[in-house]
Amino acid sequence: MTRVQRTKGKRRGIVPRRFRTFFGQLGPGLITGAADDDPSGISTYSVTGAAFGYAPLWTAIFSFPLMVAVQMMCARLGMVTGEGLAGVIRRRYSKWVLWGACTLLVVANTVNIGADLGGMGKVTEMLSGISSVYWTPLYAVLIGSFLIWSSYYTIARIFKWLTFILFSYVLAAFFAKPDWGAVVHATFRPHIEWTGLYWATLVGLFGTTISPYLFFWQASVEVEEEREQGELTLESRQGATDYEIRKSRNDVVTGMFFSNLIMYFIILTTAATLHAHGKTTISTAKDAAEALRPLAGNGAYWLFSLGLIGAGMIGVPVLAGSSAYAVSEGAAFRGSLADKAGLSRKFYGVIAVGLALGLVLDYARFNAVSMLFWSAVLNGVLAPPLIVIVLLLTSNPDVMGARANPWWLAILGWVTVAVMTVASCAMFATWK
Repeated sequence: MTRVQRTKGKRRGIVPRRFRTFFGQLGPGLITGAADDDPSGISTYSVTGAAFGYAPLWTAIFSFPLMVAVQMMCARLGMVTGEGLAGVIRRRYSKWVLWGACTLLVVANTVNIGADLGGMGKVTEMLSGISSVYWTPLYAVLIGSFLIWSSYYTIARIFKWLTFILFSYVLAAFFAKPDWGAVVHATFRPHIEWTGLYWATLVGLFGTTISPYLFFWQASVEVEEEREQGELTLESRQGATDYEIRKSRNDVVTGMFFSNLIMYFIILTTAATLHAHGKTTISTAKDAAEALRPLAGNGAYWLFSLGLIGAGMIGVPVLAGSSAYAVSEGAAFRGSLADKAGLSRKFYGVIAVGLALGLVLDYARFNAVSMLFWSAVLNGVLAPPLIVIVLLLTSNPDVMGARANPWWLAILGWVTVAVMTVASCAMFATWK
């Protein structure tokens, strides 16, 4: 073997090893970012691209630092206090604040679970020809069984690898053959329309990228990561080293970048195909997938459809899990995805009830088509008061010690509250 061949071999070995090291250090942030692109989010992005074309692409860049700031605060809260968000709220605020926040979360999550399960069922019906009446409960049972009978380590590892299925939306965009000049222009030039539909769509975009359930999930799974490392008591989990803070920051930034990358390419795909051909009134990602087939071919159709099912397999467990963490921490009873079902019966009971109520919404003839989009809008309206609570907690030295928010993180947090509040007010003011 020549020296050149040996050098090439070494280079080929270095890249995969570095990637494995980097990927191995990712965890809660990456999973949170992938869960952000659940079927409700995918439908919202699809509706946005079909209705407004390339114009909303700027929102992917604009919302990125905002969602990073919120999720970073939640991650720091869990790492430093050793508790999830609801547990810290319980210790610092009244029961009205605690259960008000938990109620908002559980209501929004239940609607989201119903919307996501319904969306997964409808897409599978489209692919298989078998009615969603059978697929929807099958997905609920499959997800529930997986959460109850698997360990946290197994769940986290599978979720990390499932994130790769979302790259199908990046591939689908290239099948769509977009106008790249128009894409670049829309990406860097913000566009606003003073109509109720536009502002509702904008609120939905913010709500599906900066979602309340992700706040609770991020903080709680940071605690799970510490438990997985053997830190089983509250005292042993409190505090965080500089290395742990940097690792968490890299994890969150990577996860949120991944989330917004998928958002960007879904809007781009539907803008280049549906909007460009005059189909601007779709309701869900299922409609988008069906319409893509004649416009962009079977490749885009299958990638879009399978991506939505894979997204649901990540998103629904995170929705149900975040409700369970919030209720168990708020009520101070034992609850962890690392526990066997017999040790955390109430915790897993919340998961089962959440999935069951989501199914009830589907079988009660609530339109899953509408729920997918409007659940995102609901999240956008409910998020600001919860972000205020996160800001107050993470900026308080009594809670965070020396890890209280630096000035730049606090500013980004308050900007997020202001932007989402203004968007919600504009939606209500312009809606007819």
